[in-house]
Amino acid sequence: MIRNRTAWRAAALLLAGGVALPLTGCFSGSPQDSADSDAAGARITLAMLQPPRSGLTPLSDDAFKLSRWSTAETLIVLDDNGDAQPGLATDWEQLSDTEWRFTIRSGVTFHDGTDLTAEQAAASLTAATMATPLPRILNGVELTATVDGDTVIVTTAHRDPLVPQRLSSPQLAILAAAAYGADGVVDPVGHGTGPFELVDVDGTAGATLDRYDAYWGEAATASGIDVTFVPDGTARAAALRTGTADVVEAIPVGQVAQIDEELIHEVPMPRTNTLYMNTSTGPFADPAARAAAAAAIERATIVDTVYEGRADVAAGLLGPALPWAADLRDEPGYESELNDHEATPAKVNGIPITLGTFTDRAELPEVAVLIEQQLEAAGFVVEQDVREYQYIEADALDGAFDAFILSRATIIDSGDPVAYLTSDFSCAGTFNISQFCDPEVDALIAKASETDAGDERREAIMRAEAAILSRHAAIPMLHERVIQGEAAGVSGVDRDPRERTLITVSSTVAR
Repeated sequence: MIRNRTAWRAAALLLAGGVALPLTGCFSGSPQDSADSDAAGARITLAMLQPPRSGLTPLSDDAFKLSRWSTAETLIVLDDNGDAQPGLATDWEQLSDTEWRFTIRSGVTFHDGTDLTAEQAAASLTAATMATPLPRILNGVELTATVDGDTVIVTTAHRDPLVPQRLSSPQLAILAAAAYGADGVVDPVGHGTGPFELVDVDGTAGATLDRYDAYWGEAATASGIDVTFVPDGTARAAALRTGTADVVEAIPVGQVAQIDEELIHEVPMPRTNTLYMNTSTGPFADPAARAAAAAAIERATIVDTVYEGRADVAAGLLGPALPWAADLRDEPGYESELNDHEATPAKVNGIPITLGTFTDRAELPEVAVLIEQQLEAAGFVVEQDVREYQYIEADALDGAFDAFILSRATIIDSGDPVAYLTSDFSCAGTFNISQFCDPEVDALIAKASETDAGDERREAIMRAEAAILSRHAAIPMLHERVIQGEAAGVSGVDRDPRERTLITVSSTVAR
């Protein structure tokens, strides 16, 4: 078993270095594979895009790896709509504007054999609130966790209708007491509660997980997961094409043509490629000029040319990764809000504008070329400024550009887009590239923020989206997809837009 894992990782490293290897038979037909398939379920080999950045601590973005491996679990999980469902907490109730009670599931053991208790659940949450830096899901949130019998009382300093959704964040996973060191370091190895136990981490090269037979829920089909981190996109694609990986993250669009189409699965992402308009100074301070720019953008051309058709033309800020958004655009309130402030496009004749974007996402400079052509065809004179993100972000936030192209995540940890709308389009927004401030829009965003999770909140969110679009503070162009590879014989693998789940108890591979 160890020899197979070592061979896979060595092969991945060689592929990343550009060496072509005949790796098709690395796993298929080996004695161990046959035994796994016949008796315990074959191990799943997984090629992931990014290596750990913070030692796999759940208090960082590495938490999403632990979640995708089904090794660390949270009190709450989210359904497709982003509504809270039971996880390690079986039920919950709101006691007051600032207090919530969560009942901890009984019969759960950590991978080190200790029992899950309310005390340990509260201790894990408390460790997160004391971490430096603070987990992103807790930014701006004052939260305390105390114990009451077999329940945890979560208290916030201010009313927060999204407390259950916050507790679904992989950054608030519940680990065994032994995971938390005195120096603040959190070690997830052997300390989760999921169907797979993390048994070994090989630095930034890979990780090994074995099935946890004492899991509280349905037993995993696969006997384990062998993970290799392969940052090079060509190497990841080769791993799928040659059969050396069963599941592969984020295959580059340019590599798809070389892979059997049946192995390719496109997952809509909560990420929108958007043209932000400077509404404060310059030509686009005029709503009519912004309307003219919006009318000039040919979204389908960008999707077909740059993304080779593997993206979704944007109808709004929120895309198909949020399945409820499209239906709510048909509501009368949305249409009314969308039309209330719609300006007549100005006649453009030689208006100079600056257009910025960055090189870190390879497709954005290509998008900028098409945007320049489309805007110039409408009468604008475009000057591009394209740099690495670290060198251009400050200028973008300071309003140095008339327009800026950004690939922007619309939901982050809570599964709710209000934080995105607040940061990007409110007067006090901390990521307000559009320099946009409108009291009516602020009021709509505030209403959405204060509304309890559910249908009414979603309707309020869409009213705010319509108001932003009607003022052309930003022009959403397309919604991105990620291309996930699954080898022949693989089944039961999640295709999750939020990138929280991947290998599950149902995941299996027939060899």
